Amino acid sequence: MGRFNYTVQDNRGETTSGGLEAHDENEAIAALQGKGYFILSISEDRAVHVGSAGKTAGRVGARDLVFFAEQLATLLNGGVPLVRALSLLGEHSSSKGLRVALGMVTKDVAGGMALYKALERHPKTFDNLWVSLVQAGEMGGQLPKVLKQIAAYLAAQADLKAKVITALAYPGVLACMSCGVLAFFIIRIVPVFADIFSSFQVKLPPLTVAIIIISNLLVHHLAVLVFVGVALWFAWSAYTATESGQVTKWNIVFSVPFFGAFVKNMMVERLLTTLSTLIESGVSILNAISVLEGVFGANVIFERLLHSVKNDVASGKSISAAFRRTGVLPPLVTEMMFMGEESGKLPDMLVTLSAFYREQIDQFTRRFTSIIDPILVVGIGGLVGVIVLAVFLPIFKLSSIGSAGGR
Repeated sequence: MGRFNYTVQDNRGETTSGGLEAHDENEAIAALQGKGYFILSISEDRAVHVGSAGKTAGRVGARDLVFFAEQLATLLNGGVPLVRALSLLGEHSSSKGLRVALGMVTKDVAGGMALYKALERHPKTFDNLWVSLVQAGEMGGQLPKVLKQIAAYLAAQADLKAKVITALAYPGVLACMSCGVLAFFIIRIVPVFADIFSSFQVKLPPLTVAIIIISNLLVHHLAVLVFVGVALWFAWSAYTATESGQVTKWNIVFSVPFFGAFVKNMMVERLLTTLSTLIESGVSILNAISVLEGVFGANVIFERLLHSVKNDVASGKSISAAFRRTGVLPPLVTEMMFMGEESGKLPDMLVTLSAFYREQIDQFTRRFTSIIDPILVVGIGGLVGVIVLAVFLPIFKLSSIGSAGGR
């Protein structure tokens, strides 16, 4: 006996969520339909399920999961029984977490459990996307094909993530080194000259005064500044842990010039790629959107968007109209979705859109790496120049006074 969480809609269109006890998902569905409900989503309570199972595996790297999906598809296409294929891959996996997970999955499948049900017991290793795609593959008799699609999807997402990290790594290191140089100038060099200037009764230029004040703050009040910074960080973290804080955070991120559009394009690309993979694998649109809600659980704006879309689709609206009503996605996306629905080629249109946004992301990373270096060099050089100028202005003034006195 397990517990199932559900979201249903009654004949008046009101949405209700709750939980019930049942031996399996089919029994839970039958019980809800017997009461006249239209089921929007239903899933087993994993906290209860995992607790009864005893233990679960941890997170596994994306590359290990790609390799697992590809190898499992190859073995199944070669006629190797599912249990034997799982056992082989579990024994020879280089990932300890994956070995643990596959060991338990193999036992569950050997005991008669469906593969997607066995994977569902390890949510940290196999997320909702895995479970939904494998379920569609098993029910449609196309598990090897679906596994290939999972591998392609995971590989594409891993490659995209690697490109972004590579594009940001070098500028990040350069920026840190430059900040270190600036800190050395302000903390070690400026105080020496400040002591020299204080021995002369001369009025310092405003720029020099400002640099000395900043230097004194960093030298004599560093602990206070660190404490204030940490306090502000914890306050911001506490605020962004709330739903309104999450909305504020993502609105700020999306509104940052140049970078905000890049982050939003990444979100749109992931949404389109995931949705196309789910639909191509045979997952219904409603269930696909439910899976996407979990995928974007960390982004409250897109999570709300998908929740609204799911409710609209459940009430009979087309997916393009549901996305258009939210106003979050660009018009290009919703118009091409509409064309895909009208032509009966929605998955192909989603693939085309995701490829377009992937190219936009690639262009951004290439442009970013080409322009960030000169920007950093000029910016840091300019700051160093300001500090040097602030130091030498009083020296010039003193020398001019000395020259006048000599005459």
